[in-house]
Amino acid sequence: MNTKIIPIISLLIFFSTVFFSCEDTTLREYPGYAPVYMSYNDLRNAVGTIQNVDLRNPGKIYFKDNYIFIVEELKGIHVFDNINPASPVKKTFIRLPGVNDISISGSTMYADSYVDLVVLDVEDVNNIHEVGRMADILPYTVPATANTKLPMAYIDKDRGVVIDWEQRTIKEKVNLNPPQYPVYWNYGGIYGGFYQDKLDAAGTSSGISGSGVGTGGSMARFGIKNNILYLVDQSTVKLFDISNKTVPSKINELYTSLNVETIFMTDNNMFLGTTSGMMVYDITNPAIPIPQSLFTHAKSCDPVVVDDTLAYITQRTGTNCGWGLNVLDIVDIKNINLPSLFKSYHMVNPYGLGKDGDLLFICDGTAGLKVYDASYLSDMTDHLIFSYPDIKAYDVIPLGGVLILIGADGLYQYNYSDVRSIKLLSSITVKK
Repeated sequence: MNTKIIPIISLLIFFSTVFFSCEDTTLREYPGYAPVYMSYNDLRNAVGTIQNVDLRNPGKIYFKDNYIFIVEELKGIHVFDNINPASPVKKTFIRLPGVNDISISGSTMYADSYVDLVVLDVEDVNNIHEVGRMADILPYTVPATANTKLPMAYIDKDRGVVIDWEQRTIKEKVNLNPPQYPVYWNYGGIYGGFYQDKLDAAGTSSGISGSGVGTGGSMARFGIKNNILYLVDQSTVKLFDISNKTVPSKINELYTSLNVETIFMTDNNMFLGTTSGMMVYDITNPAIPIPQSLFTHAKSCDPVVVDDTLAYITQRTGTNCGWGLNVLDIVDIKNINLPSLFKSYHMVNPYGLGKDGDLLFICDGTAGLKVYDASYLSDMTDHLIFSYPDIKAYDVIPLGGVLILIGADGLYQYNYSDVRSIKLLSSITVKK
């Protein structure tokens, strides 16, 4: 009997509202999330540097010229001098609202800032400043809410970007004829590289050089080849000519039918990690990527790294990417036009990964960092060299004997030059 009472009461309320109201609209109240705005003018005048900012919500990592850059999600970028990985030195914090990804060519950094692409001069880490901006080039995205079961109030894009949500009783004027009900708005959400001869070095780095590009982790959405900047944007990849480094020019846009999440570059190929598989493009001509192949898997979040003949793909559950699996797929790419599954291994909840020689580093979520001997492809999980289960690992950058790892608790660096004795060099912990 109780199961029938609620529908009947609802119908009575509905008909009384429709037939007895003298107005065409009414004020609806419901618990939900109301947007907190930053005006476009404030967004575009917010770039600056601040000293002594604690690491609180770490995101992507990037390395160039003995400097580590850690994205503080949607807030800015921490800069550390890492000439001595055993004792990194905090240099500055770049205030940049809406940042999620970065890439550096020479001494020029490219970063997202909500709807804008921002260009920063980082040559002198003591004087980092904005030198260019492409406004309204990126999709309108919003931060995630704490409770996905509550509806989000209407967003007025003319008021600016949404920088936060406030949980409260929302009051909105709605139509009575036809009646309107709370809507779960479907906005795009923002979710959530060292060398052995430097290990014993002292002093400070000399700054960011004007040549070469840096190294990002496997979760990166930005990539650079020659004078082309690639930017993963949901179902598209945007291409920018950065020959004039401070004035990027959009030259192309690749449309895919898949939700693209990550990008990994080799000399001649671009590998896109999507929620449905790995897409491969020929970038012999960087400005004109040519589709080559697609390797599909169950719908899930999907970073990828590649060596000469193999691609390593992690898939995980518990996200908005789909149902998925918690696995590591090793894919044979000897024939780049016909990738095929070589082996699949069960994991706990894998995120980013990195490869250096025969070593494969996997961030297995709550199971921590795992290091495997990947020369044993057919039974790799029987050859676990090292594990550090006490951290929630997110992404890694392995370079020549030193591993940079970012996790929920902060940044960790390991010396793996002797795989029989991998050692923790330093850590920068999150401020609670």
